[in-house]
Amino acid sequence: MILFATTLYPQKGEILFFQTNWGNTLSWDAFCERAKTSGFDGIDVWLPNEAESQQQLKAALKKHNLKLNLMHGTDNSLPFEESLEAYKKKLYVLVSWKPVVINSQTGSDFFSMEQNTAFIKAANAISKETGIPIYHETHRGRFSYTLPITLDYLKKISDLRLTADISHWMVVHESLLEGRDAMLSDVIAKTDHIHARVGHAESPQVNDPKAPEWKRAVDRHLDIWEKVIRKFWAENNRPMTVTSEFGPPYYMPALPYTQLPVSDQWEANVYMMNIIKQRLGID
Repeated sequence: MILFATTLYPQKGEILFFQTNWGNTLSWDAFCERAKTSGFDGIDVWLPNEAESQQQLKAALKKHNLKLNLMHGTDNSLPFEESLEAYKKKLYVLVSWKPVVINSQTGSDFFSMEQNTAFIKAANAISKETGIPIYHETHRGRFSYTLPITLDYLKKISDLRLTADISHWMVVHESLLEGRDAMLSDVIAKTDHIHARVGHAESPQVNDPKAPEWKRAVDRHLDIWEKVIRKFWAENNRPMTVTSEFGPPYYMPALPYTQLPVSDQWEANVYMMNIIKQRLGID
């Protein structure tokens, strides 16, 4: 947990950092131990379907004193009505775990606005009913796959709250969204959670965020994240949440033939956490 205060934002601000289990091959106990040792406050996972794995997850969270975020998403392999019912049913399972946040990859870029809105409103109603925050991720292939279209939804749905994963928009719009700050400000105002991954005009993930050739992209993401965090702190009395979300191959570029990743995913995610702390002047 990180504490922060400035003259501009005199209240204390907190950030809880979560490590993704995307690509994880460790046991829950070993994964949680490594996340704790690396300095994370919690983990961010897709809930396993198997009861035994769920029990192991619960035990590991308790043993290592870690918080939990859960992932969810619309199943686009199903017809709309069936997918919507499955989406709601699974959400009730997830809220029973009492996670800090549920992150939803909501809807589809092939659904109509009316259909996507049905998913958003269903999640928002369950969030209001249970008190568990459910945020809708800016994500390729979902309702929020572009910045302009996301703004249309924000205008239509007053209680729509977002997870900002701006790496997706960098590749969709083939830019670092420079000159789009006015549009981004409306997204920043509705963002309560961050997925910290650095994208660029050709990919949603740079090969190594420490490499000097990516400094411009890293700095651009940090600029946007800092605005999100500071605005959130100014308006809320609860912690901001950030998930470090660099992914494994083939999100992570890999060498041909050997398929070895070109850099270390875990190291990249720890680096994301640390550079956000550094940007905000946090020890």
